Amino acid sequence: MAEGKIAFELVSPERLLLSQEVEMVVVPGEEGDFGVLERHTPMISTLRPGVIQVHEGSSVTESIFVAGGFAEVTPVRCTVLAEEAVAVSEIDRGATEQRLSDARDDLLDAKDDAEKVAVERRIAVAEAMLKAAG
Repeated sequence: MAEGKIAFELVSPERLLLSQEVEMVVVPGEEGDFGVLERHTPMISTLRPGVIQVHEGSSVTESIFVAGGFAEVTPVRCTVLAEEAVAVSEIDRGATEQRLSDARDDLLDAKDDAEKVAVERRIAVAEAMLKAAG
C-alpha cells in the first residue's frame, strides 16, 4: 500500500461499489462524521443516512449516499457495509421525492409503534437523500 493511503471498501447488499486506496474518507457515523486517515485507531461505528466523501489531495473525488450500515476501521483499512448506497450524482430527485411522499402517507396508516418507527426511518433516509442531492 502506498505511503499515506488507506484501503477503502464500500459494500452494499447488491455489490462491491468501491475498492481503492485513498488518502482520506469521511463517513457519516451515528455520533457524527468522522475522517479516516492512515494509522487510524481501530473502531466500529454504526452509520446514519448521509454522504461518504472520498478525498484525494485537497478535493473530494467521490460522494456516495448511504442509508445506514456499519463501518469498521483499522490502521490500514476502512470497510463500510451499507444498507443502501448510491452515488450522489445518480440520485433521482423526482423518485426520491415520491419515496418521501409515500413514506409520509404510510406513517398516517401505521398501526403500531414498531411500524411507526420503521416508517419514520424510511422518511429520515428519503430526507437525507434529498439533502444530499442538493
